[in-house]
Amino acid sequence: MGRIEKKVSEGTTKYYWYPGDKREWKRAGIAVGIGAATFLVLYLMTQDLLPAVVGATSVTAGVTGLNFGRRDARALTSFPNLTGRAARIAAVAQTGRAAWRGLVHGFGGAAAAVLILNLPHRGIIADWILPVVPAVVGALAHQAGMLFEQLPTSTSTGGPAKEPVPAAEGAK
Repeated sequence: MGRIEKKVSEGTTKYYWYPGDKREWKRAGIAVGIGAATFLVLYLMTQDLLPAVVGATSVTAGVTGLNFGRRDARALTSFPNLTGRAARIAAVAQTGRAAWRGLVHGFGGAAAAVLILNLPHRGIIADWILPVVPAVVGALAHQAGMLFEQLPTSTSTGGPAKEPVPAAEGAK
């Protein structure tokens, strides 16, 4: 939960609360900005709304999915052991945040599909394939974000790979 403090008078301070972290709001703004820039570039290049809207919503969904995937992976690695009451409450809170991110991501894909469907183009590709492209891009980017967040972590295990390989008997 974020908080903005505004000094009204000498002894009075107003607090405004907003959901999420300021850093995550900045990332969301960057995703929307990249999508808007993509829309402008594609519209200027093609002079057609369909590719511009599909490209812009796909890029926005991709950047957002990448951010959500990284956040979900970090939440999974810090998931508490369910031994005490406080740990169970923390697990419920993390699950609630993940459910909220899933709801937002699903709503974004549905909104992009409705936006693309309401464009003046008709045909099988414009009506059936292109509306699902942003949702697919967002889902794949979510998985890529989870993978990217897990890549730096490596574990060392004992086993056959750790044991030295004996020299060949005929090589002497």
